Amino acid sequence: MLLRQMAVAFLFNEAGEVLFLQKKSASRFLGGYLVPIGGHLEDGEYNDPRRACIREIEEETGLTEQAVRGLTLRYIVNRNKGDQEIRVQYVYMGSVPADSGLVESEEGELLWINNSKLAELEVTASTRAIMEHYLETGIHNKQIYTGTMYPLQGEPAVGWNVLKDWEGK
Repeated sequence: MLLRQMAVAFLFNEAGEVLFLQKKSASRFLGGYLVPIGGHLEDGEYNDPRRACIREIEEETGLTEQAVRGLTLRYIVNRNKGDQEIRVQYVYMGSVPADSGLVESEEGELLWINNSKLAELEVTASTRAIMEHYLETGIHNKQIYTGTMYPLQGEPAVGWNVLKDWEGK
């Protein structure tokens, strides 16, 4: 079974908007979807998904590590994709000013989206679940949550837990 690891960032501005990438409809992966900034981990990044996230932010937006404030791991989401692939998604939250001078991405158009528009967006099930959980629960603390995606009455669902050290250290 293939293991695919990804690192993504939900970048917020002072108005509470989130930076999304509107993927080109011809894109091989998630064409037409609004996605958070990020992508697959490359060789040499498997032990440092934050480094991969920073690389992806720079590639897709032109923002440097210094431009992103408080980039912190907040979620790890696991999914079994058709018994062929296990996907592990490392999800970081951070903030940038709305006037950060974004560059055009070859992958699509960068858009600031208001949180209240989440229900109307064409996003993946994991993106929707992460944003809903973060806005309801995660925004109020600094914990790291793990989520496992599963089917519930034919629809995607996520079971959330707080990632804690079982030894209590």
